[in-house]
Amino acid sequence: MEILVTGGAGYVGSHACKALANAGYTPLVVDNLSRGNTHAVKWGSLYEGDLRDTAFLDKIFRDHDIQAVLHFAADSNVAESVVDPSKYYKNNVAGSINLVESALNNRCDKVIFSSTCQVYGTPNKLPIVEDDPKLPVNPYGHGKLLVERMLRDCDEAHGLRSVSLRYFNAAGADPQGDLGEEHHQESRLIPLVLRVAAGIREAVEVYGSDYPTQDGTAIRDYVHVTDLVDAHVAALKHLEAGGETTALNIGTGRGYSVKEVIDTARTVTGRTIRTNIAPRRPGDLPELVANCERAARVLDWQPSVVAIEDIVETAWRWQCRAQ
Repeated sequence: MEILVTGGAGYVGSHACKALANAGYTPLVVDNLSRGNTHAVKWGSLYEGDLRDTAFLDKIFRDHDIQAVLHFAADSNVAESVVDPSKYYKNNVAGSINLVESALNNRCDKVIFSSTCQVYGTPNKLPIVEDDPKLPVNPYGHGKLLVERMLRDCDEAHGLRSVSLRYFNAAGADPQGDLGEEHHQESRLIPLVLRVAAGIREAVEVYGSDYPTQDGTAIRDYVHVTDLVDAHVAALKHLEAGGETTALNIGTGRGYSVKEVIDTARTVTGRTIRTNIAPRRPGDLPELVANCERAARVLDWQPSVVAIEDIVETAWRWQCRAQ
């Protein structure tokens, strides 16, 4: 069964291609390579192009018997979305509209969408459940929520069933060492911290030390990337079995502060990691932690890697190998 994987040359997308191949599917990767890496496409063919090119998309659908789409392609830097919102709406929203139209025009009726916990905005309570208010505070979150709404509307109008997976913080690397987290312009905490440990960077910036948390730094729920992509395969099987359109949190239910992550990295690597305190970034929130009971119930999914030490250790092994 051929599965179209948009953004399949990127961090989560490439791990998903490996998971799909291991589950017996044939991934077809679409990526414009603005953030992805050709060497990460190890499972399935790569089609280089942009989701905003409708002719490009339609040709891929015509040339293949695509049964479902795993949609990862997106810009995902919260702070960047605040200073350049049009980029995020053009790429993340307009590109998704084109993708859905091509799928519908070519009788593909299943989509797994890479959404985000940023759709909730500042939570009223923790952990966050799926029915909590959706009040995003940045363009990245707004755009993802718009795509979720479009997918629901397309189910009601056309029978396009979907699962929107609201990621908390993807982290870690493939345990076999085949893949890891490597962005052209890195903005994510764990790889930045490990680059300092590896001597590639002098220091890591801690954006905000005055949040209303136990140590003043922001708290996030880190979910290991292999657990995350296992949720995508489970969501695909859910739709194949006739499951309904839904949105699900994907996290661990445990939050770690920036300071805790840095201290953990010091322990795992045995290295000194220098930090610089910097102002809060626009659009960042104090604390985001998932309630994942619905994903456990609907997908029979739960994370297997929960301890931050284990997550950082896989990322460190990848960093050491990649140097």
